[in-house]
Amino acid sequence: MAPEDILKSIEKSYNDIKSFIHHTPLIYSNSFSKMFSKNIYLKAENIQKTGSFKVRGALNKILKTNAKMVSAVSMGNHAQGVAYAGRSLGIKVKIVMPLNASIAKVEATKSYGAKVILRGDTLSESLLYAKNLTGYTFIHPFNDFDVICGQGTLGIEILKDLPEITDVIIPVGGGGLISGISAYLKEKKPSVKIIGVQTESAKSGVESFKKGILTPMSPLPTIADGISVEKIGEIPFEIIKKYVDDIVSVKEESIAKAILLLMERKKLVVEGAGAVGLAYLLEDNGIKIGRNTLLILSGGNIDMMLMDKIIFTGLISSKRILSFSVEINNFSKEIYEIIKIIEKNGGVIKNLLQDNLNMTPPFQSNIINFLVETKGEEQAKKILYSLENKKINFFVKES
Repeated sequence: MAPEDILKSIEKSYNDIKSFIHHTPLIYSNSFSKMFSKNIYLKAENIQKTGSFKVRGALNKILKTNAKMVSAVSMGNHAQGVAYAGRSLGIKVKIVMPLNASIAKVEATKSYGAKVILRGDTLSESLLYAKNLTGYTFIHPFNDFDVICGQGTLGIEILKDLPEITDVIIPVGGGGLISGISAYLKEKKPSVKIIGVQTESAKSGVESFKKGILTPMSPLPTIADGISVEKIGEIPFEIIKKYVDDIVSVKEESIAKAILLLMERKKLVVEGAGAVGLAYLLEDNGIKIGRNTLLILSGGNIDMMLMDKIIFTGLISSKRILSFSVEINNFSKEIYEIIKIIEKNGGVIKNLLQDNLNMTPPFQSNIINFLVETKGEEQAKKILYSLENKKINFFVKES
């Protein structure tokens, strides 16, 4: 398709769906701007209808098909987007989810009026069932031109709100979001740099972009489940190869740290997939970005059952919580010495636990697990350095 046709399609899509969605705010972050010595802006799709950008593509596709009954497969955001779109347009929706889908996401999808069918142990099995539903038009989450144009409407809002944009950092799963945004922005403003971000636990996009051919990779468990896919879609990938400057991956610990920072500094609840852009800046220190950089916070549907673990991992990653174990022989003397070191260096002991199941000789020794609150990496280093100087045998836990 010619570039002007893509632009027209995205602009028409925006006119078609804008009455059903929020024009989400573009937020300037003072704290992140100081942290990275650049102007950092946040596009808050985490407060979009249904808590995710996915509703844009779902609405646009359903409007283009004129279908009366639609189906979809998803474990989260796409399901809710299609369900909301169906309710808004007055059509029947069936969502097929795997048997292991979270109860919270099943109930959220039902709340938008969709009928949820739990079928199959994997998304692939659910997909096979959904595509065979008689009379229902299947709505793919990313490998569809109309869905891509719907996601591309974000580009219109970005240029309207921040015409001086230099860089956009976008989460990448199946590729629908980054292909839509990049096509619009690059055609309107070719100087804009587009960077896609994946988690190291699901980085088929990184490998595909590097090799120039689609490269499937089985995802590992991740807190960024919204971008955990086996491979990018064929249609998005062709657009990505033309318009995207780079696709990179980030560590799970960095994503947890980014989620925590967004809550603390901006009071924004952002799911793992939506936090990967900030995770990239945390790992890269903002060296490679331009003066006016925008992060797409693609969704806010975080699993509350995992929230405490994510926060704890974020605190560990940023060294705000120092977790370590010590091996001591003279309990009363050495434990007192360790506590003095922690307090002298400004740490606060939050938890102290003796491991009574230590089976490593000599059996007279004691393993003590410490959780210490610090003000950050510098203070944590001082505590560990002081322990080393006192010849105390310790082991730091990273997660």
